[in-house]
Amino acid sequence: MNKPFSATVRSANTRVVIGMLQSQYIHSGLAPWCLAAGIRRYATALTPLVCESTVNRPVEAFVADILSHEPAVVGLCCYIWNITLTEQAVRLLKAARPQLPIVLGGPEVSYCTGQVFRRLPEVDAIISGEGELPFALLCESILTGNPVPDNLGIALPGMPEPASYTPCGDWPSPYSDDYFSALKGRIAYLETSRGCPFRCAFCLSGRCGGVRFLPMDRVKKELCLLAHSGTQTVKLVDRTFNANAPRAREIWQFLIEEYGKAVPVGVCFHFEIGGDLLDEESFTLLARAPKGLFQLEIGLQSFYEPTLAAVCRHTNAQRLCANIRRVLAPGNLHIHIDLIAGLPLETFELFAQSFNIAYSLQAHQLQLGFLKLIFGAALRDTAENDGTQYRPQPPYEVLSTRWITADQLDTLRTVADCVDRLYNSGRFRLTLDYLLQTTEQTPFELFCRLAEGFAGVDTTRISLEEYTALLQKTAAGLTGVDAARLRDVMCCDRLASNRTGKLPPCLQITDPAGLKAAAKALPAPPPDTHRGLAILYTYRKIVYCDYNMLNYDSILGRWQLQMLPLS
Repeated sequence: MNKPFSATVRSANTRVVIGMLQSQYIHSGLAPWCLAAGIRRYATALTPLVCESTVNRPVEAFVADILSHEPAVVGLCCYIWNITLTEQAVRLLKAARPQLPIVLGGPEVSYCTGQVFRRLPEVDAIISGEGELPFALLCESILTGNPVPDNLGIALPGMPEPASYTPCGDWPSPYSDDYFSALKGRIAYLETSRGCPFRCAFCLSGRCGGVRFLPMDRVKKELCLLAHSGTQTVKLVDRTFNANAPRAREIWQFLIEEYGKAVPVGVCFHFEIGGDLLDEESFTLLARAPKGLFQLEIGLQSFYEPTLAAVCRHTNAQRLCANIRRVLAPGNLHIHIDLIAGLPLETFELFAQSFNIAYSLQAHQLQLGFLKLIFGAALRDTAENDGTQYRPQPPYEVLSTRWITADQLDTLRTVADCVDRLYNSGRFRLTLDYLLQTTEQTPFELFCRLAEGFAGVDTTRISLEEYTALLQKTAAGLTGVDAARLRDVMCCDRLASNRTGKLPPCLQITDPAGLKAAAKALPAPPPDTHRGLAILYTYRKIVYCDYNMLNYDSILGRWQLQMLPLS
């Protein structure tokens, strides 16, 4: 046993406040509720309270919320997106209450406890690894004066760094009445397993031992509880959800069979899967899923095999591509794929090849991310020898490597923004198809050219109308593009993706008589339906859209267009 906790609080107060800053309000926390459940199971004399806020709210307000509960102990959950503000909260809490014990936990502090204590002397303890049992027993030690337990990943100032704690059994359910009261329609998170069978060098999940699964009866119960919580999205955070294929199929089949019964219509379940692990039974089952019930996130990372080998990622790239096309074919699943720029051995030119392959799959979203060298990841440990430079502050994003320059990565960041706004948003899909066909460029070449046109523009500070005008101007300057036809294609995109039915100024052509005649030529819209229309002069057609849910494709996020010849 360790020595008694140095800042023991001898008080009748048993309130333990667990705080967490989310990246956005729409995201609910899971970790603080897991810790609260741990206290209820392992330290029943204590009273856990969860206090959530966001990084977009003043940290002083978060601290005030915590102190309003008059805590005897405070625990804070630390992640890459909130660590900077969480550290500010620690200093403010100690300034207001110098004797208040503060405990940190989470991936952002689990693998660098010594550095955290040196940087933040206000911190009294750090939990390294899974926290339900260690945090509960630590809080009990703080409030009773009993020695701190050994071998539970509890780090104390001046003591050797402990091994990260990973238990063998299951973990207490976080889904209390308080959890559901606080959820308020936000994205709900569920883990049916912990750990990962793989050990990718940029990730931490494989460091937690083997995979542990919750009992299936508990999984099904919690899926139904979350489905009835008022949320629209339940996101399963299991790493490689289908690593155990029969178990994954049992869960998918349960949700399909209970859709419209124990699972309300309109709730969507999100899974992170290994695309190359899908088998014939999974394809057959997934094809039966009601439209919109499932979202699948499939990590590609790269298609360059030496890079995949360098990061210990064992992927059959050819099978992966074929499988993604198969799950896309029925049109009932929303598919999200991603690439990571800055990985070892991958040059700018090789990344372009990976991008073109990924784009050709025509998934609903293609995320272009950047390598983050997080604490505990193998790539961080080898970064110096590899000649990799990265930001010393969170999120530790790669700046350059031996294989790709800082300027090239900056270009890719602009490309990533274009992909998000033009492709992933669903607003400009027809425009991109037209540009690729007309310019005969590869997808990567096209996005690089478009990125050049957006260089120097803070796209986060301009309206959609301004962005549309900038795109139109940039695209019109590309070789082979006809400005009038580009306008017509962009009109179609606008009507299909914006239910106002109103064209932005850059696409409007003053022709009141023509529009009036076009409107008269169309069949009457359904009752209580708003309609948008435009004249496509180069196509000699009228395009229109009736904005009702019968015409809305929830997978594509677009309304169906209809056309008639222009008389």
